[in-house]
Order: sequence, then C-alpha cells, then structure tokens
Amino acid sequence: MTGLRVVIAEDSGILRDGLSYLLVDRGHRVLAAVADPEALRIAVDEHRPDVAVIDIRMPPTYTDEGLRAALAVRAAHPGTPVLLFSQYVETRYAAQLLAGGAGGVGYLLKDRVAEVGEFVDALTRVAGGATVLDPEVVTQLFGAAQGVAELAGLSERERNVLALMAEGRSNAAIASALFLSVGAVEKHITSIFGKLDLPPTETDHRRVLAVLRYLQSGT
Repeated sequence: MTGLRVVIAEDSGILRDGLSYLLVDRGHRVLAAVADPEALRIAVDEHRPDVAVIDIRMPPTYTDEGLRAALAVRAAHPGTPVLLFSQYVETRYAAQLLAGGAGGVGYLLKDRVAEVGEFVDALTRVAGGATVLDPEVVTQLFGAAQGVAELAGLSERERNVLALMAEGRSNAAIASALFLSVGAVEKHITSIFGKLDLPPTETDHRRVLAVLRYLQSGT
C-alpha cells in the first residue's frame, strides 16, 4: 500500500512536524496534524483518513487522552485504522481498543523504533488492517494474564507463538523467530484456536480474537 492519507495527533510540535515531513517525504499525504484529542476527532470526521497516528498523553491532563480519543474515533468511524505512538505503555484502555477483532490497530513505543522504515512499515500494515504491537506492549499486557484459567491449557510454545501473533508477525516471520517450520507454526496456531474455542466463521478474524483473549483476560 502506498500513498496513505494520514492524520497525526501529537502535542509536541517538533515531533508533529517531524512525522509529517517523514511521511510526506515517503509519498504519503498528511491531511491534518493536530495537538489535542478534540482536533483529532474533527480531523477524522472531516478527512476520513486511511490511518491516524495518535500520541497517548495529550492535553489537558497528559495521561490517556489520546488512547480514549482513539476509542472515540473507532466508535464514530468503525474500522478506522489507528497507530498509537507513545513513550508509555497504558494498559487501561488498550484491550478495549483492540476489541471487535477488526484489526487495523498498532501500538509502538517511540524510543524503541530505531528506523524510519520500521515505523512506515508498521503504519502501512496497520492501514491494511493488521494488528501491530511493540513487544514491550505485549509483555505488559500479557503480564496481567498469566494464570488465567482460559489460557492455562496453552503450552509454552503456543504462548510464544501467540505473543508473536500479537506483534503482527506473519507465520513465516514467527517460524523464523522461533526456529520452526511454517508448517509447525500453522499446527501451533490451529491448536491455539482449538484450545481457545475459536471455530472458523465468516465474520470473525480468529487470529486477532486469539490475541484479544489473552489481552482482555487481564482487564
């Protein structure tokens, strides 16, 4: 996917302008770059972007306004892809944002994105409907879920596979990370679906729902 139409919500003027420049330089269109949640909602209503990049801590309290604004955007315009880009992991609303199984959600930590290409690739995948989570985000969200009865039947290997699924990895990428064959990864994923009672349907994305079971169990 190229030429994305992007809305940015970031209270830091330097970061806001920097992100705008980097995206435009790579052929994307920044439709609006705003500094607060209300301006974000107005921009999304007006432009209906392909994806919104949202900082979590914005005015007035600099706690979780951006995360709640992302939830409001998804409620008003279901399926709108959002990429949270923050220095912090806020778990309070993260699982709620991921609810519904539609994908198109990302959560990256600013100080862990080493390359511009890595950020743009994540943005493109989120705009395409993928779920992309930084490993540290996954770790903190999963931490509350250890020992939950519904997940007790997963093996350690299956938990590893599920963690990489949550990062938005393809089966081939999971296989490479865990030194497995793609066929073995597919068998583990099938086993995960079975243990979590996620039969195939025409309306639900089982891959995302499996991740949500893990994240939401800690809320």
